[in-house]
Amino acid sequence: MRVLLSTIGSRGDVQPMVALALKLREMGQEARICAPPDFREWIGELGISFVPVGPAVRQTAAPQPSVAPPATPQTPPTPEQFQKLMEDTVAGQFEAIAPAARDCDVLVAGMSLQFALHSIAEQMGVPYVYTAWCPVTLPSPHHAPPPLPARVQPAAGTADNPTLWAQEAKRWNDYWAAAINSHRAAAGLAPIPDVRNHIMTDRPWLAADATLAPWAETTGLEIFQTGAWLPLDERPLSAELEAFLDAGEPPVYFGFGSMRAPRDVSQAIVGAAREVGRRAIISGGWGGVTVPDEGGCLCIGEANLQSLFRRVAAVVHHGGAGTTTVAALAGAPQVVVPQIYDQHYWAGRVRQLGIGRAHAPGAPTAESLTEALQRTLQPGVAVRAREVGALVRTDGAEMAARRLIEIAGAGRS
Repeated sequence: MRVLLSTIGSRGDVQPMVALALKLREMGQEARICAPPDFREWIGELGISFVPVGPAVRQTAAPQPSVAPPATPQTPPTPEQFQKLMEDTVAGQFEAIAPAARDCDVLVAGMSLQFALHSIAEQMGVPYVYTAWCPVTLPSPHHAPPPLPARVQPAAGTADNPTLWAQEAKRWNDYWAAAINSHRAAAGLAPIPDVRNHIMTDRPWLAADATLAPWAETTGLEIFQTGAWLPLDERPLSAELEAFLDAGEPPVYFGFGSMRAPRDVSQAIVGAAREVGRRAIISGGWGGVTVPDEGGCLCIGEANLQSLFRRVAAVVHHGGAGTTTVAALAGAPQVVVPQIYDQHYWAGRVRQLGIGRAHAPGAPTAESLTEALQRTLQPGVAVRAREVGALVRTDGAEMAARRLIEIAGAGRS
């Protein structure tokens, strides 16, 4: 069996696909990953076939200046220019993904705007699976659509959840239906009336741990919850990091992954660590977070977080699905500083489970991080974090791989 795993996003979107690809290989199957070009070298080093799609995404995490530049007037795109952007995005996906999908038995979309993959699967006559990393991104009367920074959110109580999801579906159609249906017509496929349902289907998968991210049953969707897709990381920590960990009490980890770092976060990190009397490990991430040459602070690059998080006093992070899950699995108390989309959900779940604090929206300050850490570093939170960590499952990628093998077998019969 050969599977195409396609996603268009940051490291948090690509890493689950890597976990599934490795598990499929372990089970004697072949996987090919289609993702932004930023990940070519990493995935190639793992010996996984890689096909680039879309533009590089790393520049979106460029650090914010400590002083905002003067406002300059910007001309919004004309309707024609906006339509051209939509058409180019869809065309680029069809152009890149169609060749990558050849000779594949199943096509799997990872949580992102996958405009071409389902149509390509339909044209090839092979199964298609859409996977979400977080339940709040799937339509449900139990929650509203996750917030996007460029969209004005309605005031609380002004619309119910089904209405908000209906408005969301209309936006998908307004933005993308014409471009997708143009390519479908060229391939001899019937037009689709509902872009969101076409992409997500009525049987999406949910690759999130059921303890951390339970799904509330709802009509209209048949969810298969696999658990999170976590690659087994057996890399040793660097000698420098080992020495730092051994030199004193467990430090606090600070990292924002592939996200743009909040403005002036370096000063906030140093100030908060000093106030709570802890050393700090700072992950530069894509945002390039750095701190002054301060005693008790260590800046690191890529590291085995599964191992590191078991040796820190707390994890301060942006609230990505992967980081939240790895920290929870390690039994580490968390402070989540959410910025966009599903990160607000994960911050809320950390608070609800009692395994840490959800920082208020907006850039953190030394004072706000200090308050959050003081509450998170209480002994009772550490006990609760270890209790929850014992419940987090690690077999999500295996469960998904086995189901894909079943689907491919059924498709060939």
